Amino acid sequence: MKILSAPQIREADQYTISHERIPSLDLMERAAAACVQAIPRLAPGVSQAAIVCGKGNNGGDGLAVARLLADRGYKVQVYILDYTPAASDDFAANLARLSAQGKAAITYVGSAADMILPDGGIVIDAILGTGINKPAQGLIADAIKLINSSGRRIISIDVPSGLRTDEPTMQKDEVVKAWRTLTFQQPKLAFMFPESGAYTGEFEVLDIGIDSSFIPESDCTYFYVSVATLLPLLKGRTKFSHKGTYGHALLLAGSYGKMGAAVLSASAALHCGAGLLTVHLPACGYQIMQTALPEAMVSIDREEEHISTLPDMNPYTAVGIGPGIGTDPATAQLVKQVIQAVSGKLVVDADALNILSEHKTWLEFLPPLTILTPHPKEFDRLTQKHDSSWARLETAQKLAMKNNLVIVLKGAHTATVLPDGSVWFNSTGNPALAKGGSGDVLTGILAGLLARGYEPAVAACLGMYLHGLAADIGVERIHTESFLASDVIHHISDAMRQIYNGKTS
Repeated sequence: MKILSAPQIREADQYTISHERIPSLDLMERAAAACVQAIPRLAPGVSQAAIVCGKGNNGGDGLAVARLLADRGYKVQVYILDYTPAASDDFAANLARLSAQGKAAITYVGSAADMILPDGGIVIDAILGTGINKPAQGLIADAIKLINSSGRRIISIDVPSGLRTDEPTMQKDEVVKAWRTLTFQQPKLAFMFPESGAYTGEFEVLDIGIDSSFIPESDCTYFYVSVATLLPLLKGRTKFSHKGTYGHALLLAGSYGKMGAAVLSASAALHCGAGLLTVHLPACGYQIMQTALPEAMVSIDREEEHISTLPDMNPYTAVGIGPGIGTDPATAQLVKQVIQAVSGKLVVDADALNILSEHKTWLEFLPPLTILTPHPKEFDRLTQKHDSSWARLETAQKLAMKNNLVIVLKGAHTATVLPDGSVWFNSTGNPALAKGGSGDVLTGILAGLLARGYEPAVAACLGMYLHGLAADIGVERIHTESFLASDVIHHISDAMRQIYNGKTS
């Protein structure tokens, strides 16, 4: 799914209006109807709504929502912020419709203090849309602050008012802190960043029938991965195949006290379809791995507590290095040897990234399309300190393009950055993944998918989606506080089944 910029969103609307010969007012009605279908599901049992409207088209959406909710029996109070005498044509048309209906109370507000928000009801934010180019001021800013301080559940229409969609928002006090955001047709770029999380809440993308021929033709850098993205890329298994058909993965993992990372990563690799798996371990890990995962083969290093020597690389179709390996100088030299010996399909994570951060010149010698999987702090150590997620992503794009890498920048919406500069944000996952070991599982998933035959870009997008979906399925049965990294592995099969069946998360 493409993530369109604010100008492209306006172009999509205009394209639909002109090519489908649909009035803009009718397109607004579609958007309002989609919102009104979602609101009772999001807030069951609620029968009161205060709708705060600006005088542009986002306010027009709010007026249409007010009329449709009133038709459903809601007690509706509409507040129109009277900050300008001008109003959009569609706002004026929807105001006339709402007034003619006569079921909602309509109040023009010259001071935010005039708004009385209902106890037990919801507040619907329809003040500002995607077209803003400066911070909210005056009455609008005052209204936003009052809404935020109300303690009510706030549902924003399309975007939280005051939030910029295509660039960082600097003055955060003048942004609505939504409980839920109902956005139209495509997700917005700002929704992908943690700095916006306090303002968007959970967001839901509503299909409002934008002309299907416009979006595929739009130039785009940013994408939102869904099961529809992945379904055409999936590989099946053939009747006359054997274990060698599905690749042989090598994981270089573990050190004294960190063998759990190796076990988690190895188990995940096998659960993702690799035909064979060998784990290269320090000697102290031999019994642990053979006991915990009998399906894995083991290669033993000459060192007792860390890995230092490179096994014969010829049998392997994909290599993963990093989970639990530590940063011993001998291990650091092993990382260098791996970079020199592997010609393709390499995943670098965890301590291997920390070693790279101490030897930044090695980045230039990574094999083409190596997958790096840093969390934000690891990425900053690898590159430079960043003051925002937006800046970090820009650096990741530059690094991926310069060195022909696939960078999986982990977060709530993990961003896979490809060598062409495109960014694929993940749509699955939840806070249960914020526990030690989750990254080790992701490394194993990626190594398994690479061995299975997926190209690095596909393996990265599929792997992050699968990782998050397994956690989403798992938390339906296990509370987020109790969820473990091993629980991701236990639900990989269910996640695989959903993806192969084309089901959304």
